[in-house]
Amino acid sequence: MNKAELVTAVQGALGTECSKAYAERSVNAVLNSIRGGLKRDKVVQVVGFGTFAVKDRKARAGRNPQTGETIQIKASRTVGFRAGAALKEEI
Repeated sequence: MNKAELVTAVQGALGTECSKAYAERSVNAVLNSIRGGLKRDKVVQVVGFGTFAVKDRKARAGRNPQTGETIQIKASRTVGFRAGAALKEEI
């Protein structure tokens, strides 16, 4: 499912009185709130769904697949997701 499909699903869940623009604003509001929570608190927990958390990756050695040359990959930050128990059971 991509973002456009998610917007359509939200619009369908909210009923016929909901416009596609309103559904898109709702989806954007949720995504922006998660983004803001990660910036501020480093963790966003949605009970029954899962937890988004900022993770630090250490610098490491890697290999260029085309040449086989060893390269240095710099340290970075990423976002991880851990599914909650209810989501795991449902899937």
